[in-house]
Amino acid sequence: MGVVMLVRHGQASFGTEDYDVLSSRGVRQSRKVAQTLAGYGISPTSLIHGGMRRQRETAEEMLNITPWDVEPQVDERWRELDHLAVMGAYPTLTDAERAKLTAGAMDVRAFHDLYTGATARWASGAYDSDYPESFAEFIRRVRDAIGHAARNAGERRTAVVVTSGGPIAAACAMLTEVGEEPRRLASAWSRFNTVMVNASVTRVVFGSTGARLLTFNEHSWLDRELVTYR
Repeated sequence: MGVVMLVRHGQASFGTEDYDVLSSRGVRQSRKVAQTLAGYGISPTSLIHGGMRRQRETAEEMLNITPWDVEPQVDERWRELDHLAVMGAYPTLTDAERAKLTAGAMDVRAFHDLYTGATARWASGAYDSDYPESFAEFIRRVRDAIGHAARNAGERRTAVVVTSGGPIAAACAMLTEVGEEPRRLASAWSRFNTVMVNASVTRVVFGSTGARLLTFNEHSWLDRELVTYR
């Protein structure tokens, strides 16, 4: 039996000019999860991360603080959904809101409300032509990515994957076997995605009967002030 450990990246820099950078808290979160996993005796045979900066920086911080002797691999299939494209296609978005969104100047509550409505529209599958990547295409690439990670882990081995909340939620939705009906899959994805903690770990085991979700969103190693959701 092999294990794939899905690690959500550390906190990014919300509200700054470049969101795709770890915040100082995100660096501490990344180090904390790595220290905890290494303390448990986990020594991955592969470390995979998506191509986004915050994903790469999280993996680098994890490697810097552990004795893990692995060469990190980049797999673009683990990148986050393009939230700017999804939110930018929302029909009620005003020009002023669009400018704030693009500049990273939208306040947290407004951003959350827009993100919730925009991703629900995107995941519905009713407006696929409005997006560079549909929800169905997103699900397919995550399915391919997790299969690749499982093959990298191999039997009785562990692969650590540093990615984002969206892909982890997609993997969980698929593994809870809600079926392929878009509405049910989208609903499951949304429920997982909205509660994902930065630097949390979700474990997937692979055996003769296929893939199974073992744990979701583990983060007990984080002090209260290190628990964040963006």
